[in-house]
Amino acid sequence: MPLTLHEIKEILNAKVLHGHNMLNEKIYSACGSDLMSDVLAFVKEQTLLLTGLTNHHVIRTAELLDVSAIVFVRGKHPAGDIVDMAKEHSIVLMSTSDTLFTACGKLYKAGLSGG
Repeated sequence: MPLTLHEIKEILNAKVLHGHNMLNEKIYSACGSDLMSDVLAFVKEQTLLLTGLTNHHVIRTAELLDVSAIVFVRGKHPAGDIVDMAKEHSIVLMSTSDTLFTACGKLYKAGLSGG
């Protein structure tokens, strides 16, 4: 079942770091990983990426795979240059205090598939 980014924000009690105007976009699946090689192997379009990494590799991977949004877990916030990269590619960024496991579980319980 697809969820909007606004619904995801509410479920995860997340803070939007970039992309407030894109929260009506629908997300059809999610991937939780800190290994970008796994993300490259399994992610499809209109996917939400959940990760604890806040470096430029995350944005580059999201860009390459046309990932719609990234949620940083454990309360992490990327540096300004990372946010700027996301803005260039219209990638929504959010942050939640939940762990990766908990965030993925909440979204799965709400009906979002893993792909």
